[in-house]
Formats: sequence, C-alpha cells, structure tokens
Amino acid sequence: MATTSSVGVGGGGDSGGAPKIAWNEAQRRFETEDKKAYLQYALRDDGKVMDLVHTYVPPSKRGLGLASHLCVAAFDHAKSHSLSVIPTCSYISVSS
Repeated sequence: MATTSSVGVGGGGDSGGAPKIAWNEAQRRFETEDKKAYLQYALRDDGKVMDLVHTYVPPSKRGLGLASHLCVAAFDHAKSHSLSVIPTCSYISVSS
C-alpha cells in the first residue's frame, strides 16, 4: 500500500512548496510522485529499526533539495512509528 503525504519543510519558497513524498510500504521506500527520486530502506530488529540504505535522485532533478525532502519524510515516519534509524546511506550519514 502506498501512502501519499506532503512533507512540509522550511525554506526554499521558489518551487511553490514542498514536493509530495509518498511512502511506498510494499517497495520499502519513500518516493516523489513521479517515482523517479526515492529513499530505499530496510526494516531490522523485528521491524523496530529502519535502516536508510540508499537515496537516489536522477541527474535531471538534482540540486532541487529532493534528497533532503525524502530524508525528512523518512525521519518523520520513523518518529511517528517509534522506530530507531540507522543512516547507512552515505548522503544521510554525511548530511546528519
């Protein structure tokens, strides 16, 4: 089941607002509406830990802050579901 939510993140008023990020539970990822940019995760420790393993933004969409929006959606999801997070993805571990 995919759940769509708009992620509100401060800053960057030039795009008319935050992009909509969907939680795609079946594929274990958070993704943009067009599904071209995404953050892949794996569940560990009987579903109590969300390991953020890979972030991808296509070259045509880089520099727009999409990776950041994907991360915010993942961390908000983890917080609301009382999950611990492992930032395995180099983008996340370097940015945190």
